[in-house]
Amino acid sequence: MAQKTYCQLSSRERDHLAMLRAQGLSLGQMAVGLKRHKSTISRELRRNRAGPYNAYGAANADRRARQRKRQAGRRPRLKKQCIRTYVHAKLRLGWSPELIAGRLPIRYPGLHISAEAIYQYVYLPNIRRQENLVPCLVRAHKRRQLKGHRHTHRDLHIPGRVSIRHRPTYVHSRKQLGHWENDGALARRSVSALNVLVERKTRLTKITKLKGRTARATRCAITRILSHYPKHARRSITYDNGSENIEHREANTVLGTKSYFTEPYRSWQKGTVENTIGLIRRVLPKKTNFDCVSDRQIKTLERHLNNRPRKCLNFRTPLERFRHSVALTH
Repeated sequence: MAQKTYCQLSSRERDHLAMLRAQGLSLGQMAVGLKRHKSTISRELRRNRAGPYNAYGAANADRRARQRKRQAGRRPRLKKQCIRTYVHAKLRLGWSPELIAGRLPIRYPGLHISAEAIYQYVYLPNIRRQENLVPCLVRAHKRRQLKGHRHTHRDLHIPGRVSIRHRPTYVHSRKQLGHWENDGALARRSVSALNVLVERKTRLTKITKLKGRTARATRCAITRILSHYPKHARRSITYDNGSENIEHREANTVLGTKSYFTEPYRSWQKGTVENTIGLIRRVLPKKTNFDCVSDRQIKTLERHLNNRPRKCLNFRTPLERFRHSVALTH
């Protein structure tokens, strides 16, 4: 009986098919001889025969099939000219691929493209030779960077890890005080690092210089900072999946907090602290040697951020909003 599940013919089957076709058999007869469905035989002949007389040779057919399989994952990116024009224009305006992908269906209803497709398009060799768009990207890496975790913590090895998917919805709404996000800022030229805590509702920022980004140093920095605040101002902490956060349960024991962790490849799920680190980088770029940055400079930067008006706070400062929220919930 003919098989119902489709898979391509093997080299041996192609040899047999070429022999049967040379005998002048019909599609149905060839299908019976190969114990294949008639549509499989028809598809094979349509794809892999060639020449002015539509000749079917087993060796050439096998070569074409292998070539097609190699190219299957290399679909052309941004095939429509209107999409390419739109992407080029918006990249030059400083838009990120995520913004472009999200806005495109509004500009051109019915058209969709993913941010990943835009990144792949920008890094295509022929596009880089003709019109280099890489400098228009926010990071502007010369080579495409793999997204997600570093290889050092690709496995989710954190004990007692609770996904951000289980974080209560009221935390996401930013209506309750006491929910923090934590992350670190590293520098290639220094052993020291910065630990950054940001309160989600008020955007209050606390920066601590660490001698090394170890689990113990991170945990001590968090407990030392948050223990100065009342319990209703420290309810939960959201982390990424870095190995420096494996002592989160010890911090919870001291502070009475709960821990949540972003999903792999989803650093934007703690976008408040990511955005704050972006503000820190304006003053302390990635090439900064944190070993040469004093604690006084760190505190000056922290005060600057906490006294900087925010549009999202109706142009109040994080420090004003935090003090007001603590007083209201005391």
